[in-house]
Amino acid sequence: MQLTAKLIQVLTMQTGTGKNGTWKKQDIIVETDDKYPKKICVAIWGDKINDSQLQLGNTLKIDFDIESREYNSKWYSDVKAWKIEVVGGIVLKTTNGGATNNVNNIVGTDTKTNTEDSNNDAPNFLKDTDSDLPF
Repeated sequence: MQLTAKLIQVLTMQTGTGKNGTWKKQDIIVETDDKYPKKICVAIWGDKINDSQLQLGNTLKIDFDIESREYNSKWYSDVKAWKIEVVGGIVLKTTNGGATNNVNNIVGTDTKTNTEDSNNDAPNFLKDTDSDLPF
C-alpha cells in the first residue's frame, strides 16, 4: 500500500534489546490532504529511519504494510513503513558518510538563455539554423 501525506509530528524514538540484538523504532504522525484529512501514526523500524527525511512539513510518499495481532483478547494494528521518499524536493547525495540532504528550493538558478548577443563563447544549439540534416 502507498500513502502520500504531510509530516506533522515526530515522536520520541524507542530503542531496546531483544533476542536478535538491538532495535530502534521511530513513530511519526502524518496527515493526508483529503477533503476530510486523516492523521495516521506510521512506525519506521531499524535502518529505514532517515532523520533528513523526517523534517516537519515535508510531504512524504510512504510505502507500508498493515499488520494486526491479538493480545489478551484485544486486537492491535500497526502501520509499518518499508520505504519513505520526500515528495517535491531534490535529494542530493553527499560524501559525509552517505547522508542525504533535502533541498526544497534552488537559489541562484540562471535562467538566462544563450543568444547571439550574449558574450558566451559556447555554441547556441537552440538557434534555428538552416541545415542539410533531415531532422
